[in-house]
Amino acid sequence: MRVVVVGCGRVGSELATMLSREGNEVAVIDKNPRALQRLAMDWGGKGVVGFGFDRDALEQAGIVDAQALAAVTNGDNSNILTARIAKETYLVPNVVARIYDPRRAVIYRRLGIPTVATVTWTVDQVLRRLLPERTVTEWSSPQGEVVMVERSLPSAWVGYRLDDLEVLGQVRLTALSRAGKSLLAKPGLVGQEGDVLFVSVTEGALDELEQRLEKGPRA
Repeated sequence: MRVVVVGCGRVGSELATMLSREGNEVAVIDKNPRALQRLAMDWGGKGVVGFGFDRDALEQAGIVDAQALAAVTNGDNSNILTARIAKETYLVPNVVARIYDPRRAVIYRRLGIPTVATVTWTVDQVLRRLLPERTVTEWSSPQGEVVMVERSLPSAWVGYRLDDLEVLGQVRLTALSRAGKSLLAKPGLVGQEGDVLFVSVTEGALDELEQRLEKGPRA
C-alpha cells in the first residue's frame, strides 16, 4: 500500500518507520529537511521537503496513487487543509488528521474528516488508569448518534448474566476483555471480576446504561 505521511516529528517519523517495516511504500513530507533525519536508518521510503498542503509536494510524494494519508504535523490548520486536499482533490480513500483542539476535532469529524484528537486521547488514557470505574468513549459514529464505550464491570454484576444490561435498540454489549483476552459477547455470558465491557449505545441511552451498571441486575 502506498502511504503519504505529512509531518516528520516524533509521531510522523515513528509512523513512517512502522509502516515501511510492514512492507508499505511510504513517502514523508516535511517543511524542514533536518526533520527527515529522524527516520530510522533502515527506512527505505521517500522524503520530500515541502508543505503538506502544497500540491507539488503531495504529487512528488505520490499522492495520485496513494491509498492513505496521515497529516500529523504540529499545526491543526495545516493538518486539516492537507487532509481535505487529499480527500476531496485526490480522492485518497483513507485519510486521518492529527488535531490538538478537541472542539475542532468534533466539528471536522462531522464533516467527514477522520481526526485523532491528541489532547482528548491523552486525557482519556490518564483517566482510565485514575478512575477505572469511569465510562470512556472508545468510538463514535460521525454524527455521534452511536458510541462504543469502555467500562469496568461493577462488582454488583459479578456472577450475573450480562444480557440484562441490554436495552433493545439502545444498549448492546458488543465485546469484553477478560483475563487479558478479548471475547465477543454471546447470550448467557456471566460477569466475572475484572471484566472490562465494550458496549454500543445510542446517544440518548448513555444515562440509562450508567444507571443499569450502578444499580446492578437485581434493581
